[in-house]
Amino acid sequence: MGTSAELKGPNFSKGVDLSQLREDKSLLGYVGEEAVMLVRHDEEYFAIGATCSHYGGPLSEGLVVGETVHCPWHHACFDLRTGEALKAPALNPVSAYNVEVRGSKVFVTGKKESTVRPREWSESQRYVIVGSGAAGTAAAIMLRKQGFIGSITIVSEDKSLPYDRPNLSKDYLAGNVPEDWVPLETEEFYQTHKIHFELSTKAEKVDAHRRSVFLSNGKTLRYDRLLLATGGDPIHPPIPGIKQDHVFYLRTLQDCRRIIGRTSWAQKVVIVGAGFIGLEVAAALRQRNLEVHVVAPEEMPLLKVVGVHVGSVLHKLHEEHGVIFHLGHTIKEIRQRSVLLDDGHSVDCDFVIVGTGIRPNTQLAEQAGCWVENGVLVNEYLETSVPGIFAAGDIARWPDPHSQRSIRVEHWEVAERQGQTAALNMMGDRIKFQDVPFFWTQHYDLSLGYVGHSDRFDRMDVMGDLNSRDFAVAYYEDQKVAAVLTLGRDRESLLVEEAIGQYDEKKIHEIFHQHERDHHP
Repeated sequence: MGTSAELKGPNFSKGVDLSQLREDKSLLGYVGEEAVMLVRHDEEYFAIGATCSHYGGPLSEGLVVGETVHCPWHHACFDLRTGEALKAPALNPVSAYNVEVRGSKVFVTGKKESTVRPREWSESQRYVIVGSGAAGTAAAIMLRKQGFIGSITIVSEDKSLPYDRPNLSKDYLAGNVPEDWVPLETEEFYQTHKIHFELSTKAEKVDAHRRSVFLSNGKTLRYDRLLLATGGDPIHPPIPGIKQDHVFYLRTLQDCRRIIGRTSWAQKVVIVGAGFIGLEVAAALRQRNLEVHVVAPEEMPLLKVVGVHVGSVLHKLHEEHGVIFHLGHTIKEIRQRSVLLDDGHSVDCDFVIVGTGIRPNTQLAEQAGCWVENGVLVNEYLETSVPGIFAAGDIARWPDPHSQRSIRVEHWEVAERQGQTAALNMMGDRIKFQDVPFFWTQHYDLSLGYVGHSDRFDRMDVMGDLNSRDFAVAYYEDQKVAAVLTLGRDRESLLVEEAIGQYDEKKIHEIFHQHERDHHP
């Protein structure tokens, strides 16, 4: 999705002096027409493409950890030896190159050929995935990347092949990118990798004893392994008038297309909810020059999620861009050309968008006999209580080793990574899901990153200057850093993710103190 790394630095095909390479630090250069990063690790040298295959982030500015590199933008992870995308949100590899040391120089020669070793035992296996969102799609792609050669069928109520849902409330809705940016892969990709879809189809029942899934189109799918990745549905608040045709939700590509169609003539919109989706939609529609009103019962946007400091920054940012807030209020009624607030005031609008969260779709899992309690309960391998059935994404509640409690997180990247881990465990690899949750949110030209998980923080530390768009906020639970939000500190966000993953509380504080020393001596 674009290219951030320009061709600069040395031409690696002509060689570079070994003295220029420091241990676990990348050097940016190029080979032919591609930006390439060269890394030295344990007296070995690795060269891969320097542009992240997700959104084009600069990998050379990322974090090298062992034989991997993590993208500074959205924390995708790549194998330095093979170029393979190890962790979402990148699903596709970058180029990997052969490297030779001759005398005092290292040369990058030709590209390596990627190979997949087939798991021959899997040829007769039938895997069924219910849900074509982040978790389901990432799982299917990971299965093929890891040599699964049995049948893969994805059952989806959506009409479209899998798409990049985060884009629906960001650049695509804003009109900044064409629709061909939205699909995760092409139709030809799925055909080539023999990933079969049952679109516009509901999985109505699971017979766990016969290992069968019954579909709304009359088909019955037998499975050896089943992944439930059913996601969630938008919450419909009990507001009089909410079922009218000019009231929209944003969950699917079809929803987004309908909203964009409305913007061709509409001038005013009311958004119900001041959460991440509501604010991202507000920013996108302001870029389409609509008059945007946001109604929410909280006194500050995202107050319970990110606290008063970040909430006030986002509040001010959106007001600077012309968003009109009606905070501390609810909607009493939605009328044809207006909404009536609880204080009796009326706000004119041409349409309404409701962004009040989602409710996880756990009905199928419950019917299949899986344990359900505020989500589908899974173990560290993302297995449900029913043999042969796994769950991932918005519905999964898993034992998080970092917070030391079971949590359920509604983040795109978490869902993708869970899908990838579930895929490995469906094949018997026994990989524990221990990833530190991460998400990003975009508002106009600002992108904030959030590492960790905290829904009950009792203290916040602000580092940096909230007004300068260069700050970090640490969220504490019981004197322990549970999560960190950053703006303008992409590398620090990566370092914090690594530190939380290592349970290194001291390192987290050192990271930000070092930033202050480097940037504000």
